[in-house]
Amino acid sequence: MTQPLYSRMYLTAYDTSAHDLYDRTRTGFLLRAAVLAELAIRGNLAESGGDVTVATPGPTGDPVLDLTLGRVAGDRRGWKSWIKHDRKETLLAVEDRLAAQGVLAVEDKKSFGRTRRAVTVRDASAVTSLQATAAGLLHGAEPAARIAPADAALVALAVAGGIRSVVSRAEAHARKHRVEELTARLDAVAPGLGKAIGGLGMTMVAAQGGMGGA
Repeated sequence: MTQPLYSRMYLTAYDTSAHDLYDRTRTGFLLRAAVLAELAIRGNLAESGGDVTVATPGPTGDPVLDLTLGRVAGDRRGWKSWIKHDRKETLLAVEDRLAAQGVLAVEDKKSFGRTRRAVTVRDASAVTSLQATAAGLLHGAEPAARIAPADAALVALAVAGGIRSVVSRAEAHARKHRVEELTARLDAVAPGLGKAIGGLGMTMVAAQGGMGGA
């Protein structure tokens, strides 16, 4: 899986039946975490004294990654705070990037004085393939230590976001130990990152006023 983690996360969170994201608000959180994880895996971000810091400055050559890298360079926050910060901006940036690459068709539609963004993935098979791959990693027997951190992050985020095409609630409970092993791969990359992603489900519920959905 060679696409950027945020691209794979977006497609994994897409519902091919509804021709839309499963949950736009949750996807914003997942993409934000995916961008931060990818920057950490690349060695651009690290942690110092509980704050996320820039270890290797940009540019990375990727406008979505560079946007977040620039934000982190100008502020001091922990992983959890950064995941909650600028998530709507990140969602739009990812969609614009995918649209520019021809992966996604984006149309802003006005209805009753409000603008709604309609998104359509051009290749639905790419979505189902990614979802199947993530589910396979979750249910597979390959030792977590041998799974690439970015792939482990994709699965952990899919579970945290409750993406139904990857995992049901019952499966998430049954595979809890496996999820914890995969999430721990991120702590090996940057201390605190795995913990922030592991607690993302509760973070999303709290940010949405105690509601489980958007």
